[in-house]
Amino acid sequence: METPPENRKIEIEQSTLKQLNTARKWAMFLAIIGFIFLGIMIVVGLIAGTFLKTFSSGDNSFGLSDSLMIISIILLALIYFFPVLFLFRFSKYISRAIQNLDKLQFHKAIKNLKLYFAYIGILIIIVLSIYLVILIVAGSSVAFLKGLG
Repeated sequence: METPPENRKIEIEQSTLKQLNTARKWAMFLAIIGFIFLGIMIVVGLIAGTFLKTFSSGDNSFGLSDSLMIISIILLALIYFFPVLFLFRFSKYISRAIQNLDKLQFHKAIKNLKLYFAYIGILIIIVLSIYLVILIVAGSSVAFLKGLG
């Protein structure tokens, strides 16, 4: 017979805490680089959008309006913001957990790490689905065009 769940515990050794601390440092580095990249993406997107609006000749050679381009860049930045935030929070909470041996901070850190991986996983599923739809549409278009010739 198994012991009740409240009596079961996982103990973390000092070497595991050192490895978590190393992971924390890398997570913080990636989060800071991610926030910097987000800032650059938004600034460049706004500058490019302003530049295109100012110097547009009225002919949209790319097929996209200037406003749609600005909105898409801001949307991409918003999508990229959440995994960076989850990494940052993981790093912050795991640092506090290691320093103070705080179980609540450790729980928050692991929760943010789970959110990071879940978000990235869902994002990958969405991107792969979009690729699949594009391949199906492109394949059917080629088959249709072959039939015309």
